[in-house]
Amino acid sequence: MSSSRFSLQDWSFSTIIAGFVAVLVGYTSAAAIVFQAYQSAGANLAQIGSWFTMLGFGMAITTIGLSFYFRTPILTAWSTPGAALLVTSLPGISINEAIGVFVFANGLILLSGITGLFAKLMRYIPQALSAAMLGGILLRFGLDAFVSLQTNLLLAGSMCLTYLLARRYLARYAVILSLCVGLVIAALQGDIAFHGQALHFAAPILIAPHFTWSTLIGIGVPFFVVTMASQNAPGIATLYASGYKVPVSPLITVTALVTLLLAPFGVYSVGIAAITAAICMGKDVHPDPQKRYTAAVAAGVFYLLAGLLGGSIGTLFTALPAPLIHTIAGLALLGTISGSLHRALGEEKQRDAAIVTFLITASGIQLFGVGSAFWGLVGGVITHCILSLPAKSQKKISN
Repeated sequence: MSSSRFSLQDWSFSTIIAGFVAVLVGYTSAAAIVFQAYQSAGANLAQIGSWFTMLGFGMAITTIGLSFYFRTPILTAWSTPGAALLVTSLPGISINEAIGVFVFANGLILLSGITGLFAKLMRYIPQALSAAMLGGILLRFGLDAFVSLQTNLLLAGSMCLTYLLARRYLARYAVILSLCVGLVIAALQGDIAFHGQALHFAAPILIAPHFTWSTLIGIGVPFFVVTMASQNAPGIATLYASGYKVPVSPLITVTALVTLLLAPFGVYSVGIAAITAAICMGKDVHPDPQKRYTAAVAAGVFYLLAGLLGGSIGTLFTALPAPLIHTIAGLALLGTISGSLHRALGEEKQRDAAIVTFLITASGIQLFGVGSAFWGLVGGVITHCILSLPAKSQKKISN
């Protein structure tokens, strides 16, 4: 825990905007997948709205609490890979069994945090590999920013040009200025549509869990593995790659405990964020790394607002056109992507292992239901271990 005291001077307009962009990117990039996962669980629209509300509250509580306590930009988020797994695994089981899976899997995560097993594993991963994995995770977002030029040249091109000019003259406000330009152009093009639906609050709905061996082993265990490997591991790697050495076990324990308590209300996962957290860790957020935690706290406030509007979250976060979301996400992450690659490839002895990690992670492969971030790390560690073996001594041959 940092010894620095809270001060209003830690806050700036750029940190608040970074927090807003992080939440915006998180919801718009994955809310549809989470919605499908909840549909697969058999939830009706009222229950889905309630579950989104509690998800927002869970992420708000953990993000604000952990960021304030450690004075570190610690964002939490739902597990998008976990949601993708649930979309294909939950159909055919009851909603009570789905809640049972949430409780069981997060109980395993809590056990991992309390015992410290996850923290011990992270100590054996070279920092270059963590940075390479982060770069691989973020690569798609950087690419999507420029792919958007193909789908909406005026919108994406104007945002990119604004970003470059602002980087030259108003670096701290490059992202917000790009976002403002994008919103204006999208509005002029008629691409912002709320479909006339009113925003409303969805009251929490408690559902009793039901446990069966088939669902716990067949869905709960894979969900636990995917969440730890594809959500928490990249999240911790993001913190480490950005220079924040926060104790791992408390983060896993707190997020798992909060999720476990809220699981009967439909909160399937709250873990350490990677992609959205990176938005709050760049130099443009605040020149002092010790004050960037305010960006995460701001994100926590926006999470809270998103929770209050959980009943209409789909309307709120799907109103903006995809090219705008893709472009602002890629631009916001440019500095983090370049910094990750620099750290990953800076150490010559670890360069080969780092590039293997980067390529496997960026490939997006899925093996045994586990995402590419985990396999990138596995491939990098194997490469590092093999290349670190002592070279075979050669005896001099004298004639």
